[in-house]
Formats: sequence, structure tokens, C-alpha cells
Amino acid sequence: MNVTDQVIRSHQLYGASDSTNPAYYSSNKSLNYAKSANSLMNAQVERVTAIPAALKYADSVGLFGAENVFIKVQLDIENTISIYVDNGSPVNTYYPATIDIDNQDLDFYYEAGILDFSQDLFTLNEYEPAVLSNNIDTVAKPLVSIDLENLKTGNKYIDAWFDVRLYTKNRIEFPYDKMYVDPKDYFYIGFHARNTKRLPYNVSMVVGDIFTSEYNLPPSERRYLASNNLNH
Repeated sequence: MNVTDQVIRSHQLYGASDSTNPAYYSSNKSLNYAKSANSLMNAQVERVTAIPAALKYADSVGLFGAENVFIKVQLDIENTISIYVDNGSPVNTYYPATIDIDNQDLDFYYEAGILDFSQDLFTLNEYEPAVLSNNIDTVAKPLVSIDLENLKTGNKYIDAWFDVRLYTKNRIEFPYDKMYVDPKDYFYIGFHARNTKRLPYNVSMVVGDIFTSEYNLPPSERRYLASNNLNH
């Protein structure tokens, strides 16, 4: 009995493997050229207006869908959610304080401080009242950090074929998973399937974990400036 035609039909339907998982069926013979309306030129938009912001992306790419998915992250940062607005760099020998309003007072030797904005309205003993603000307009040449992390799925055979990248606003692939951008700028995230299979992914991104001035950025961090990678 000649079963050649049946074998060929099976390979066309299931692929040339022993797996019959529907997620890996071959829908046609052009798996490497799946069409998608999503691209760097037509990416879906994600808006961020306050920092810090944590975003999570969990979906799948590959077979039966696009091999590449792009998201345009549009920043329009107006304020910070927390009062802390620096990366710890000293200013005139003074270090910025981190104020955690939600933290519980567990120190038995010190009483918790109270912020009363109706007091100390005038200079007292040559000390001027402190001004607390979450307005980012007071920072010269402001920058916000972008931290992208592939959390992976726990399956090394799937994770090895998935890749996620940052792109500058000029659609140039960025060489790092960390980036500093202007709080009114935008950038892209690219999700890429490197195999003709359906690949689930688990990715997180934190916007604004660091908010600082470009003047305070340490030399070791300047390689993460998006403005340094716009044209190459």
C-alpha cells in the first residue's frame, strides 16, 4: 500500500515532527512570511503620563500570527507618583531624601515626622520652609529611565526563540535593555519570534524608576541615552 500521499498531507498539516499540538499546526507553506498590520510604522500606542509606571506584556507571537509585534510607548509625563525625583546624586554637597508616606514607623527611638503644609510659611532663624513638589518642570534637561526585562516562560526551548528589544524614536534598534529618554518623548518595543512556532512571552517594563537631570547622569550611565543612538 502506497502511503506517500498521506505522509505528505500529514507533514503539511502538522509539520515534520511527531507533535500533534494544535498550537503548532501548519496553516500553509509560508510560515516565515506571516502578514501583520502591526509594524514599526504602524505600531499600537501605549501612553504613560505618570511615573514610576510598571507595565507587563503577556501574549504570544509566531505561528497563526505575526512574527513581529511592535508597541509605541508615548511618554507625556506630567508628574511623579512619589515625591522622590532623583537618582541619589548630590547637589551642592546635599543628598536628596526619599520620603515614603506609606511606610510604617517601626523605630522605637524616633517619632515619625509629620508633614504639615500649613505651618512654617515664613523664614525662621534663617531657615526657609521646604518646598515639596512632584512637578517635573523644575528639573533641567530631565530624563526618565526605561527598564525592559524578559521574564521568560520557564520553558527554555520556547524562550530561546523569543526576543524583545527597545527601539529609539527613529526606529533604530537599541543595544541595551535600559534607556534614558526625555519625559515628553517616545520609543518602541519590539517582540520577535525567531522560529516558525507559536511562542508565548512574558515581558515587563518599568518607566521612570529613575528620574533625574542629564547633568547628574553618571558617566557609566551615559551609554543608555537614547539621544546617543538616534543615527546609528
